[in-house]
Amino acid sequence: MVVPAGRLPARVRIHEVGARDGLQNERATVPTAVKAEFVRRLAGAGLTTIEATSFVHPKWVPQLADAEELFPLVSGLPVELPVLVPNERGLERAMALGARRVAVFASATESFARANLNRTVDEALAMFEPVVERAKAGGVHVRGYLSMCFGDPWEGAVPVGQVVRVCRALLGMGCDELSIGDTIGVATPGHVLALLAALGEQGVPAGVLGVHFHDTYGQALANTLAALQYGVTTVDASAGGLGGCPFAKSATGNLATEDLVWMLHGLGIETGADLGRLVATSVWMAGRLGRPSPSRTVHALSHEEFRGREGREARKEQ
Repeated sequence: MVVPAGRLPARVRIHEVGARDGLQNERATVPTAVKAEFVRRLAGAGLTTIEATSFVHPKWVPQLADAEELFPLVSGLPVELPVLVPNERGLERAMALGARRVAVFASATESFARANLNRTVDEALAMFEPVVERAKAGGVHVRGYLSMCFGDPWEGAVPVGQVVRVCRALLGMGCDELSIGDTIGVATPGHVLALLAALGEQGVPAGVLGVHFHDTYGQALANTLAALQYGVTTVDASAGGLGGCPFAKSATGNLATEDLVWMLHGLGIETGADLGRLVATSVWMAGRLGRPSPSRTVHALSHEEFRGREGREARKEQ
């Protein structure tokens, strides 16, 4: 049933991260052909922004070591295919294959900057500045990811002002949009609104922001709704709820794309996504990974389809 609520956007852009953020944390490496088929199926389900892979050194994320092989297999799809680039070498590799949207990955906390990039926050920002400058000079769209915006497993709660400072630095160097990440899933709606309001007060409009929530404490949808009420219209999600973070062991799965779509469609918010095809895609990928999807919507709808199929077959036999 569709029941709209006030103060919400008419349309939300889903930034699908399952093929990159979702698969980077898998213990076993997923075959390149399966990854490519995953991206194709996500595109077929109506998603228009699908983060394809990461051009990081294979030593750090071996699950995505096939970026050069994978990207040409999906680059012809009629969707946006952002890729993660950690440095200038990663940008060179991505641009050589025709990537037109890239992302850099910063941290709001010193501890995670050290764990993820072996640098301080400011050293990481200095590393990203020539990457962003070079990408923009080549007409490439740049997204800035900012992790640990609400809590850090080593430092605890993260001060809002600390997050605002790094956000402004990323925008100042030329990033086109920012993704505000709750990497360990500790945010609650009031905290989300407080951070967004603080960003707004410092001249960072909702229109350049996306939100990236993990569901560790079951708060991802509630936090997303709070962000939508503030005016954010870009939401990161992962098909089937795949993902975590290889550098923060307490980080559990991302917000499931299907759970997000169920909520948005119930509110009358357009996404362009076909929920049935999304569920089928996540069931297919779960089969390749050898475990069920953690998405509650995938579980509910796939079981509902199974029960419906059983009923149809039983009626045929009567």
